[in-house]
Amino acid sequence: MAILNIANYHVPIHSINAPGTANTITTAKLPTSSSLTNSGLPFSSTSSIYSLSRNPFTRIYHPNLQFRDKIFRISSLSASAMASGVNEVLPPSLDSSSDPPAIFDGTTKLYIAYICPYAQRVWITRNYKGLQDKIKLVAIDLENRPAWYKEKVYPPNKVPALEHNSEVKGESLDLIKYLDENFEGPSLLPNDPAKREFAEKLLSYSESFSGAIISSLKADGIGEAGAALDYLENALGKFDDGPFFLGNFSLVDIAYAPFTERFQPLLLDVKKYDITEGRPKLAAWIEEINKIESYKVTKRDLKELVAVLKRRFLAQV
Repeated sequence: MAILNIANYHVPIHSINAPGTANTITTAKLPTSSSLTNSGLPFSSTSSIYSLSRNPFTRIYHPNLQFRDKIFRISSLSASAMASGVNEVLPPSLDSSSDPPAIFDGTTKLYIAYICPYAQRVWITRNYKGLQDKIKLVAIDLENRPAWYKEKVYPPNKVPALEHNSEVKGESLDLIKYLDENFEGPSLLPNDPAKREFAEKLLSYSESFSGAIISSLKADGIGEAGAALDYLENALGKFDDGPFFLGNFSLVDIAYAPFTERFQPLLLDVKKYDITEGRPKLAAWIEEINKIESYKVTKRDLKELVAVLKRRFLAQV
């Protein structure tokens, strides 16, 4: 029996093919959809490879898994990673001295910048749906952008951008919906009409949220940030079937996570303001979101984020 470290959990696996290194998995012999359905687990399946579709971190124990003596937790990303053989090495950022990748060659590409929260939204979505083998990351250096990116790829010269089916699309909220609707993997919007309606409301509010936080940086006191954070706190109480905005992890969480990742340390540094104080639901949400492996791998160093934001919005380091 082999022991592999998957998503920081030691998972005993009987039947795998793991060429190269112990953390690279090309296939795992997992139970059929009928056996897992009978066990009552939330689950979606293609062939014998399964992924968790509702609760992103679920405790599992089932004899058909061929796992012995351990109860383990596995994220839907990890399940997808087992299926696709992903042990991703991030590409270097391309700058003005870099040659362009092959463009419109049939490869689906996601153009991002590692420091950009808007690009991070789409990166998280791609990871969560297990699309690392289907969507290639192309990182762009925003401070020294290659001329070919604007000329040949995306005339608005922004990230994110998605090259798919001989077209290039942009705008992060549009792209996370596009990935969810047009690619395989766990669905990131529920079927419940009330939840979908609330999702649209929260997605629409996300720009106002960011604007309120940014405007507060130069204001006396906390300015508009307090009300914006209270809005999130109240929104997290709308549904009681999970710690996320719609109960279960969704596109709404993906839309806000990159911004709270930045605003929490920034407000603490600049305003000495703890965004979670008096907001227990927001505190719990941040704790849970940081357990999502597909998000964790996209996070940046907090000191780096704060320094970049202070240079941009406060002209200071």
